[in-house]
Amino acid sequence: MKARDRGFKEATRIEEARRIFYEALQTVSLPSEMIPVQGSLNRILAEDVGADASVPAFEKSAMDGYAVVAEDTFGSSQTNPSLLKLVGESKIGELPMKTLRKGETIAIATGAPVPQGADAVVMVENTKRLDTGDVEMYTAAAPGENISHIGEDVKQGTVVLERGRKLKPPDLGLLVALGRETVSVVRRPKVAILSTGNEVSESGPVTSGRIVDVNRPVLMAMVEECGGVPVDLGIAKDDAEEISKKLKRGLASADLVLVTAGTSVGKGDLVPDVINALGKPGMLVHGIAMRPSLPTGLAVVNGKPIVSLPGLPVSAMIAFSTFVQPLILRMLGTEQDPQPKIRARATKRIVGVPGFRTFIRVLVREKEGKLFVEPLRAPGSGILTTLTRANGMVVVPENVEGYDEGAEVEIQLFRPVERGEGAGRP
Repeated sequence: MKARDRGFKEATRIEEARRIFYEALQTVSLPSEMIPVQGSLNRILAEDVGADASVPAFEKSAMDGYAVVAEDTFGSSQTNPSLLKLVGESKIGELPMKTLRKGETIAIATGAPVPQGADAVVMVENTKRLDTGDVEMYTAAAPGENISHIGEDVKQGTVVLERGRKLKPPDLGLLVALGRETVSVVRRPKVAILSTGNEVSESGPVTSGRIVDVNRPVLMAMVEECGGVPVDLGIAKDDAEEISKKLKRGLASADLVLVTAGTSVGKGDLVPDVINALGKPGMLVHGIAMRPSLPTGLAVVNGKPIVSLPGLPVSAMIAFSTFVQPLILRMLGTEQDPQPKIRARATKRIVGVPGFRTFIRVLVREKEGKLFVEPLRAPGSGILTTLTRANGMVVVPENVEGYDEGAEVEIQLFRPVERGEGAGRP
């Protein structure tokens, strides 16, 4: 019996669907590649980074001022300054040649090496240079004061950045400080994307009855956002041979294939049967207990994953976030960035679907210091503006029918909270 003839008599829960999917994948890891540190922002480390040297590698001043023997400044004050002889200057990038002796001082800049014999730095604000070449010290310095010691930032031999870390600007700075010019990162997964449907057209002016292909550009952007490289397979008509040909091209050129539309159980929904004909094991799960995105399918063909996404844009995007994004992160060997979650009071009843995990697009507003959340009503999951207007998502579990008006609910926030009038009823 063909997949489209069976209907969605049963739907698989999200966690079970993911388990079945992952178990069928032979491997999801990707090889590493060496790239310049300056081009590694947001890339994923393929190996631990150890410190070949300490940072700082020498004792350096943490302040502009004067290097001293701390004991020479004991008892110094505004009314009773100590007087030290100025014998030189320590500059950034130059090793001081002179060893400091008791009764002497050396001018020093922030980041400059501390000369031998010195064990403290007095800030320039607490000193006065005299015409005689001497320097008055108006405060006492403790040994080690205003000095950055060897290894204070990083000790040689320690692991400073761990495998699986997404590199951020401070991480790049640390790599440069360690003298690294290149870094080993996980290769970005290639994700092939195919849209299907006789009615679908490329973006731009379309004739009556045609639909602009929103899914492909949106999914390509989502792939890039979570660390992948999109591969455009274009649009296939509702023709099994054409869909099969394009999917084969995607399987040959990418690590993961996405196909949108044609995945339900109508007569024109050819994708599930085409996938099953491509190789084993084929479609593993078809029909997920989630609303929207019920028609989502998860498949593996000869070791390569295929995710069959619904044709309606909102459904496709929510299914992507639920299954494709976690898979891409799994391939990269990393975890999702923390998602901000807040709690707010519902201005209307938020309705779930019993037995299904329900994803409700919401608008969170602040009024008089309190947060309110309003579900955005829509006649279907093709209304893209429910995601452009929304700033958060409420996820209603399978065993919950919904949340009453006035209930406090948790929201996954993906845009800032709106503030001002119309923020909800108290």
